[in-house]
Amino acid sequence: MRQQAGQTQALGRRAPGSILSVEETAHYTFYVFENGALELPITGATGWASIELPLYDGARETANTIAVLDAGQAFTVLEERGDWWLVEMDNRSGWVTSALCMINLPDILPSIVYNITNATESLFRSSGQYIPNVTGEVLYEARDFNARLGREEYIAPVLYGMARKIGAAQRTALAEGNTLVIFEAFRPSSAHDVVYENLHALALADPVVWAGMSTPPWNTRWFLAAAPYNHQRGTAIDVSLARVDHYQIKATGDYAFIHISGYTPHPMQTPMHELSIAAVVFQEPVHARSLTAWKDGVFSDKATPATVLMQRYLTEAGLIPLASEWWHFNDLVNTAIAVDHGITGEFSTESTVSRPPQQMPIAR
Repeated sequence: MRQQAGQTQALGRRAPGSILSVEETAHYTFYVFENGALELPITGATGWASIELPLYDGARETANTIAVLDAGQAFTVLEERGDWWLVEMDNRSGWVTSALCMINLPDILPSIVYNITNATESLFRSSGQYIPNVTGEVLYEARDFNARLGREEYIAPVLYGMARKIGAAQRTALAEGNTLVIFEAFRPSSAHDVVYENLHALALADPVVWAGMSTPPWNTRWFLAAAPYNHQRGTAIDVSLARVDHYQIKATGDYAFIHISGYTPHPMQTPMHELSIAAVVFQEPVHARSLTAWKDGVFSDKATPATVLMQRYLTEAGLIPLASEWWHFNDLVNTAIAVDHGITGEFSTESTVSRPPQQMPIAR
């Protein structure tokens, strides 16, 4: 990863109330905000309420409720204070609990490559077979012009508590000349239902597909999970790994960030979203809701060196692999929060309301 010829070296600036780390490495100058977890401040980022949320007139639960946000309500984050966000939507502002909100990953982790194929042309297959009404289809809308980044970009929401873990994994990957490639974050419940129903029908009709999902020690439940699942809760990502070939330093507002402009995918054990035992990352199932069971997992003989490397990046950051899908990682800590509060993903996130981050607080 070398700086492109003729490229001007950009310098990040310190914003009030945030920590900016500028790390000079052999490859690039790396800009890290928010205590080393995020690449851009959250001010100006798009967020969404994951459930009905009270909007308060102060950053405390004893404050007055001025409105109730619907699940899926989009807003712009203006300020962070402890566990609270000051947000704005429809010319109205107030405070919400950040732990129960999703945030748009490209707004705060722009160096990651985003390729949300279910929003363009779904890759879902099983034993190499097309899934009717799914494979090649647009399952939901998740791309628009991002004013913060100045380009068309995918929309990739996760619960805020998960974002920092993804950022930590990307930071390690970049330091080794690699990048995460995220294929999916939040998946609306309606889209998940389409996949579930059509894959179930295909498995019943096609013996090859059925065998590919049910050969012991595996069974169909590892590949057919009814909603709500962690994608609907905002606590899962589907991700692959690539080598960075070219990058640029770009600016948004008062800040600089890395934009990966060229990359080469690492060989993984199957194509993305191959729903069969060919994609299992461990030789045998491990408890999907355990924080530690994966540590006893033995890698499948189909796992590639890149599969294993990506596992290191994500697990060291606190995410948990799913034994049946080499690409799938859960944030079980935030999943527990999501389950306790009834997050089910029965909404869509089709557009952003992002703004470039500024040094001074946004007027309100």
